[in-house]
Amino acid sequence: MPIFARYIGVKYSGAMVANESLKALRIYCAEGDAPPREVLPPSSPRKYWTRKEIAGWLVARLEEDVPTLVGIDHAFSFPLRYFEAHGLAPDWPQFLDDFQRHWPTDEDYTYVDFVREGMCGNGAARIGDPRWRRLTDERAGRTKSLFHFQAPGSVAKATHAGIPWLRSIRRRLGSRVHVWPFDGWQIPVGRSALAEVYPPLCRGGFARDDRTADQQDAYCTAAWLARTDRNGSLAAFLTPELTRRESDVARLEGWILGVRGPLGVEAPGRHAARGHTLH
Repeated sequence: MPIFARYIGVKYSGAMVANESLKALRIYCAEGDAPPREVLPPSSPRKYWTRKEIAGWLVARLEEDVPTLVGIDHAFSFPLRYFEAHGLAPDWPQFLDDFQRHWPTDEDYTYVDFVREGMCGNGAARIGDPRWRRLTDERAGRTKSLFHFQAPGSVAKATHAGIPWLRSIRRRLGSRVHVWPFDGWQIPVGRSALAEVYPPLCRGGFARDDRTADQQDAYCTAAWLARTDRNGSLAAFLTPELTRRESDVARLEGWILGVRGPLGVEAPGRHAARGHTLH
């Protein structure tokens, strides 16, 4: 029996500003046994979604009494090395607050590059090294650095633009939404959830038809979430094979839904957090 009744795929973008209409921002939604359909933005002079509108739309959907799984294609946290380098406690909610103070990219007219260049916020005090990778990135093998802003299709910009909105959604919904795996690997029955996805892991078996690349990423995300839940394989993806130490690290760094992680295999270059105890 499926865990969820509705599946939402969000193709994200860190381009421009939070209240700017962006062609790359796309949403697809699948309900029941139906295939995903594109969700268009509210009627306005703007043709496409803004990041601000997406956050508001997600809050409204997750307030409904419909167990919903949302996949968003940006990271929800940073590598353990980031926490160590900046002397941050291994506490994800505190990280969200700290990050938004330094990177206020949820504010109107605030570009990610404005923060990077010191025009607002204090990004210089919370910068990362492109060589730092999360355990889930190492296991996925193909993901891009969360701190490499110049890469084509940069997940760095999307992540730095999206994390403050993730904080906003979580603050507005409280216990109505489960942010996986930070709130726990097990999602309570009947609860809606947000999860990080990586579209290349979701594309298999779904024809592109006449969709753009951005539309296809959102479509495949929603379709893959629905398929894995309906065929009973989602539960295994929600509980990847990790050692206790790896599980603790992933609860801080985040995990890409769909990456399993072989049991008992430590990723190269990982090390215990100096002076930190992960809970």
